[in-house]
Amino acid sequence: MLISLSEIMNLPTGVQKRTAVYEPSTFVRLGVTYPILEKEEVELEIENLGSRKVKIGVKTKVVLSVPCDNCLAEQQVEIPVSSEVEVDFNQSEEDRVNDLNETAYIDGYDLDVDRLVYEEILLGFPMKVLCQEDCKGICKVCGANLNQGECGCVRTEPDPRMSVIRDIFNNVKEV
Repeated sequence: MLISLSEIMNLPTGVQKRTAVYEPSTFVRLGVTYPILEKEEVELEIENLGSRKVKIGVKTKVVLSVPCDNCLAEQQVEIPVSSEVEVDFNQSEEDRVNDLNETAYIDGYDLDVDRLVYEEILLGFPMKVLCQEDCKGICKVCGANLNQGECGCVRTEPDPRMSVIRDIFNNVKEV
């Protein structure tokens, strides 16, 4: 959804509140697509600060289906979005980049709400998702979920520091 900020900048100084709908049904991060299970309406608060400056406040909540990093069981991850950004239209695009104030969600005088919410979800995405704090993961041999019980596979891993000695024994043939 696009919102024209030029209309708001032409109004006297004040605050305008709007609601918008976050359109996408999936979230893509690093080439992985996560389904969006729930999403609230996007509450926008746009304030004309005068002198071609606008403050944009955004608030919403999105629930994604994300696999556990250890056992791959799907988890519901709630990501709250709450942010305020000040945009100075007196600055050029290059000046905003140099000031580390990149606003890819602004095209000319149009605010792309979907892009703004996407970037905020990206910032709020958890580093690690676990189904439980002591998740045991999956068996490296058979792929069974170890949280549901032991699989019976032999999972002893030899000490990598002993690999040279193991290679010597493997190369010696008995007569």
